[in-house]
Amino acid sequence: MNAEETIKNKLSEYLDLIHFDIRDKTGKHIHHRSFDGGLHLSITLVSDGFKDMPLLDRHQLVYKALGTLIKNEIHALSMKTYSAEEWKQQC
Repeated sequence: MNAEETIKNKLSEYLDLIHFDIRDKTGKHIHHRSFDGGLHLSITLVSDGFKDMPLLDRHQLVYKALGTLIKNEIHALSMKTYSAEEWKQQC
């Protein structure tokens, strides 16, 4: 299983995902002196589980779902989290 599938599976244990998009930006960082081999990811998540949930709580839920991946494999993670209604407004 690749990193994208692993991440989606872990998130799906906590959220019913309507939309899931992940971008691996690690390649932009491999020449940095401080590069430690960890993944640099950007994710967009849409779930009604985020409805009426403050942004900080959403991000904490994502970090909880990813668990040890955050500590061991992911060096940097940017995320956008939307409820279905918020997502429709973005499109």
